[in-house]
Order: sequence, then C-alpha cells, then structure tokens
Amino acid sequence: MGCILKGGGGLYSRVVVGAVLLAAGSASRMGHRPKCLLELGGVSLIRRQLIALSGAGVDELVVVLGHHAERIEPAVRDFPVTLVRNPDPDAGQVSSLRLGLQALTGKIDTVLVALADQPLINSQDINDLIGAYKKRPEGTEVVQPTVDGLPGNPVMFSQSVREQILAGAASVGCRQWQAANPQAVHPWASSNQRYRTDVDTPEDIEALAARTGHRLLWPKDLLSEA
Repeated sequence: MGCILKGGGGLYSRVVVGAVLLAAGSASRMGHRPKCLLELGGVSLIRRQLIALSGAGVDELVVVLGHHAERIEPAVRDFPVTLVRNPDPDAGQVSSLRLGLQALTGKIDTVLVALADQPLINSQDINDLIGAYKKRPEGTEVVQPTVDGLPGNPVMFSQSVREQILAGAASVGCRQWQAANPQAVHPWASSNQRYRTDVDTPEDIEALAARTGHRLLWPKDLLSEA
C-alpha cells in the first residue's frame, strides 16, 4: 500500500509504515463524551484520521480504544484495522501507546503514532511527514513536526525505537524515549498548523470555528448529553 516519494531531486526508497491511532481517553474536559466522534462535514474525527492514514498508504493500522470503546467501535469496524482495548486507560497515554506498539504484527520499518482528536489532518499531511522521515538527518530516529517551535502530531520513529520502548519500563513511551535520546530526534519545522490543531475542550471547538470556519458538531446521540 505504501508509495515511493520523490524529494530533494532524488528518489527515496519505500518504507513500510505501521500506524498506531490513539483513541482511549475519557475526554473528561469534553463532558466525558468521546471527542473522536465529533463530526466535521458529517464524518467523525476518528474516521477522518483513518481515511487520511489509509490514503497515505500506511501498511498496517492499530486503533487503541479504552474509555467509550463500545461507542467508538462501530465507527471504525468497516476499516481494515486491528482493534485493541486498553483495560486500564486511566494508566495514561503511554499505556495505550505500548499496547498499540505490541499489536503491530507485520514487518515494518517505521511507526507513525497519530491522535484521534486532530480534526484537520489529511492524507497529504501524512505523506509530507513520511517524506520528512525519509529525508531526516543521518543518525536521527524520531521525526516530530514542529510549528512555530512547538511540537505537533503525528510523530514517526524507527522500528528500533519501537523495540527499545517495548523493552523499557512500563512508564516509557515515545516522549520519554525522546527526552533520554535528544540527539536522535529530528524536530521537523513546518508551517502547517494542522499538526498543532486538536480539540480537548468545548472552547477548542469554538476557537477552531473562529479561526478556520470549520464547525465540529456532536452526532445526535451524543448531543443530548451536552
């Protein structure tokens, strides 16, 4: 499913990408409603992410659920993904990440970790990130988009980093690995605000509408819980 990308006047070899999409949180600041089911143009945020990842040609995709799993599963069931449930999502995002990394089964070169609450990420954004990973400086193993000097998402890292994270303590995730190995991290500077756009609160929904004109709406079955 992957593709060969051109860049910098040369041809870069194809990499096999395994993606982990995190959607296990409780969304407490959103009234404990699953924010990944917010809709933009009638399509839920989690489905928009799956469409973007599929369109970019990722080779394997794991979706990690936890809180609200019963409500979210119907939205992703028709995609060719592996569904994993975190039995203790309150243990934090690191626990969900590690479950997702463990569930990747294919022979992959790199891992892309995405969040289910980024409403504007599209296939081109994913392709641009994959291209940046291919062209990363020698000796680096993690590529994180940065916008105006601030970290964004998704993040990509090598199969070696995945193995090191899983071999480490239960408290070790991508962020902790980066902190311990700053020399191996490439902060990829981008002007693309979509890498920094997510929604955690009702105020974020209003700010997104004011800034971009994109209005996120709750589906009818969740609107009544407002």
